[in-house]
Amino acid sequence: MRTMACVAALLAPSLLGCIGAPNPLAPHLRGSVGLPHHGVVTGAVSLPKKGSGYVLYRDDGVRWGSERLVGVIQRAAAEVQTSRPGGAPLVVGDLSHRYGGQTERHRSHRSGRDVDLLFYVTTPRGVPVRSPGFIKFSTDGLGTTEGKKVYRFDVERNWTLVRALLDDEDVQWVFVARPLEALLIEHAMALGEPLDLLYRAETVMRQPGDSAPHDAHSHVRLACTVEEMVAGCEGGPRWPWQPKLEPLSLSDAELLAARYED
Repeated sequence: MRTMACVAALLAPSLLGCIGAPNPLAPHLRGSVGLPHHGVVTGAVSLPKKGSGYVLYRDDGVRWGSERLVGVIQRAAAEVQTSRPGGAPLVVGDLSHRYGGQTERHRSHRSGRDVDLLFYVTTPRGVPVRSPGFIKFSTDGLGTTEGKKVYRFDVERNWTLVRALLDDEDVQWVFVARPLEALLIEHAMALGEPLDLLYRAETVMRQPGDSAPHDAHSHVRLACTVEEMVAGCEGGPRWPWQPKLEPLSLSDAELLAARYED
C-alpha cells in the first residue's frame, strides 16, 4: 500500500472536493477523517474500562478511538507494567466520542487519533501510587492536589511509557510541558539510552504553543495512515523513521480511481 504515497497530496483534493466527513455522498471515507480539531472518525473501537497496566479515569463515553490508537495505549501500558512491576496502573483520560466530533473538554480529540494520559506519580518518598487526577507539576517534579496533598512526578515510569510509545511508528506527538520533558530526557541520558532514541524522544515530545502547557498530563496523537490521508485525514509532519511514501505509479492511480467509483 505504500506505493499509493502521492495520492494524499495529489489526488485527495480532487476526489474529496469540499467533503469533510463520511456521508451518503461519500461512503468511501473511512477511519480518521479531517483535522484533530475539526474531524470525525468511523470504525472506532472502545477502549475497555481497564486492562493490562491501565484504568480509565472516567467513563462518560469519551473513550473511542481508531483501532490503532487503542492498540498503542494497551501495548504501552502493558510494557510499563512488565518493565516496572509493582506500580500503580496508567490512568487514561479522554479519547474521542464514538463518531468523533466536538467534545466539551477539548479543542481537539475529534478524529480518533488523540488521547490524554495522566502521569505516573509517587508519594514524596517515592512510593508509586495511582494518580488521583490532573495534577499540575512544577519544574522540580512536585505537584499538589486541591487538598494540598503532595505528589512526585514518577520520572522512571513516565520515561518507560514514552519509550514504549516511541516503539510505535504511528505516534506523531507526545505533548508535554518543557520542564517535564527536560526531566524525562535527563533521566534517559542518565540511563545511557541510545542517541537515536533520545533524538526521537526530543522530536516527538513538544509543549504546544496554542493550548495548555500539558503539565498535568501528556497528550498523545497518532499520524494519519496513507489510506486515511486519501480519505481526508490531515495534520502534522511525517518523521524520518516512519515508512517512506513511495511515488505513485499510473496503475496505482487507476486502481484508486476505480475504488472511489465503486
